[in-house]
Amino acid sequence: MEQTDTSAAFDLLIWGGASLSLIGLVGLIWCIVYVARARRAKLSDEDMRAKLQKALPMNLGALFLSVIGLMLVILGIFVA
Repeated sequence: MEQTDTSAAFDLLIWGGASLSLIGLVGLIWCIVYVARARRAKLSDEDMRAKLQKALPMNLGALFLSVIGLMLVILGIFVA
């Protein structure tokens, strides 16, 4: 089969979504490592809360990127 311009656009949509999901996954792994290090450091309650408050926006942002990326992949597969 011959590849049309729209098919190339959907391939780009799929690979772009996969890239976004991968970036989100790396962010989630960073959050896990960050919190695990904080737990091993045996910090006081206030210091632990400060560390977790710093990690929470990064965690939510990474989760958002992963979800949006997976949505783009599924959209590209269904429409292509």
